[in-house]
Amino acid sequence: MVHVSVIGCGNMGSALVRGLSKTGTHTITACDVDPQALASVEAYCETTTTDLAIAAEAPIVFVVVKPALTADIVSELDLSPDQTLVSIAAGVSTSVLEAKTDADVIRVMPNLAAATGDMAAAVSGAQLPDDVAELLSDVGVFVEVDEAQMHISTAVNGSGPAFVFYLLNAMKQAGVDGGLDPADAEILAAQTFKGAAETVLASEKSIDELIDDVCSPKGTTIEGMEVLRESTAEKAVSDAVAAAERRSVELARGTDDE
Repeated sequence: MVHVSVIGCGNMGSALVRGLSKTGTHTITACDVDPQALASVEAYCETTTTDLAIAAEAPIVFVVVKPALTADIVSELDLSPDQTLVSIAAGVSTSVLEAKTDADVIRVMPNLAAATGDMAAAVSGAQLPDDVAELLSDVGVFVEVDEAQMHISTAVNGSGPAFVFYLLNAMKQAGVDGGLDPADAEILAAQTFKGAAETVLASEKSIDELIDDVCSPKGTTIEGMEVLRESTAEKAVSDAVAAAERRSVELARGTDDE
């Protein structure tokens, strides 16, 4: 059993707690100043606490608080060199945190799908310990990237679920407008996104090749694809990702100057 503490039990922190608890291979301490936040994850933890000192006893410590608070929290933890600090804070570089702790510092940009074991995460740091790699694998998949790539990773997989939800809702609404029951339309749209994503991960084909596989000549799909290809939909998605990346850079400038 690997003991883990999660400091900050908002949306992302609670998603991690829930995902890790499903494996049955972790004991979890949840720490937050908000009693309601702790109550929401109590069933998934061995311990809940408002005391940072208790959370700091774990060999792996996740800090999942707002970027502006992250460096101060890390300074308060007083971790040792044989511990690993895992930071989940947009725009807060590993170099900023390394100056405030003796622990090994790993930076992770996950997403809320950690709660269901379907997380996509980008990881940066000098060296990823095996126990942290196994822990991240328990709640999804991850890729190791250079620190300089964390801004775009934050936009793609960190902010990405919101963009996907937006597109999924558009497809659902199109179904409703066409006469489907809203609940049925949501199930069909959500499962379609899920199935398409799993197909991409399982296939050796390119995404363009997979699109062609669905597009029968003179069929329904190719008619819809022609509308998309003639629209600005691709640019709108690209612009959304770019905006999120810019904000990550802005956050980094704020923390680097402190």
